[in-house]
Amino acid sequence: MALFEHMPAKNRNSTAIARRVASMSRLFAKLFFGIVVAFWITFESADAQITHGPQGPEEGVIRRQLWFIPTHDRASMMRTTLFRPPGAGPFPLVVINHGSTQNEMQRAAYRLPEYAALTQWFVGRGYAVAVPQRPGHGESGGLYYEDQGGCANADYRKAGYGAAASIAAVIDYLTRQPFVQKTGVVVTGQSAGAWGGIALAARNLREVKAVIAFAPGRGGRIDGAAGNNCAPERLIAAAREFGEKARTPTLWIYAENDSYFPPALSRKVAEAFRLAGGKAEVHILPPFGTDGHELIRAPEAVPIWSPLIERFLAGIR
Repeated sequence: MALFEHMPAKNRNSTAIARRVASMSRLFAKLFFGIVVAFWITFESADAQITHGPQGPEEGVIRRQLWFIPTHDRASMMRTTLFRPPGAGPFPLVVINHGSTQNEMQRAAYRLPEYAALTQWFVGRGYAVAVPQRPGHGESGGLYYEDQGGCANADYRKAGYGAAASIAAVIDYLTRQPFVQKTGVVVTGQSAGAWGGIALAARNLREVKAVIAFAPGRGGRIDGAAGNNCAPERLIAAAREFGEKARTPTLWIYAENDSYFPPALSRKVAEAFRLAGGKAEVHILPPFGTDGHELIRAPEAVPIWSPLIERFLAGIR
């Protein structure tokens, strides 16, 4: 007779319960292990899919192609639209940089930036053009390195260098590609992206030939009001600090009816940079459209800024 039959009923019940508990524990352990393995496989598969470089075929005459470029912290990828002329190159590189905002929800909704007129102008002159979406914006995600902080104590120096770090990461990555020249890079952009270009000029990168800044600045249109700027004296001070270090030639282009940076402020910012030692050619153009801040985007503005850029680049030795 089995030992179990000699046990009291109470003990037999306890033993049976213990066995069932042990069996259920083993079952839960297996289920938990299976879930962990499934998550690990899914994570590894997703991670393997997010690789740097081209993400699909080239499209159209100017060879539009999506690329993933690692950020300077290597923690995320910048979605970057790349355009090229016909042929194998190597081509000189242009990096076009978008604006920004302190509003996190608005940044998250950013679409991939488009500067069609400027892109086509440069590609038509033999340049490869990269238009990155910097960290903290849209699908690129990741940390936002351009935070200027509160209005009263806005740190425009930090914001500028934060954008400059992302721009430098794009330059570093693409100048190692066989179809891009190692030097002669032109950095351009709008608003906060242009401000990042001015900050990059203070880093004097060997690869960078020039910076072309459309409406550079930060802290404009506070509360959505045109000409309402946050701590403009701090923007001027940051420009002065950049100018003390910058030896890269820069071209500044504003319009008189810029709703973010009115002429009185634009002149002071650019002059602070120049008087501190920065190489700056500054143009404040007549009013354009309903808001001169969008000069860079409008196809009809090409005849206005095209001669300025051509002369500027031709004058750099």
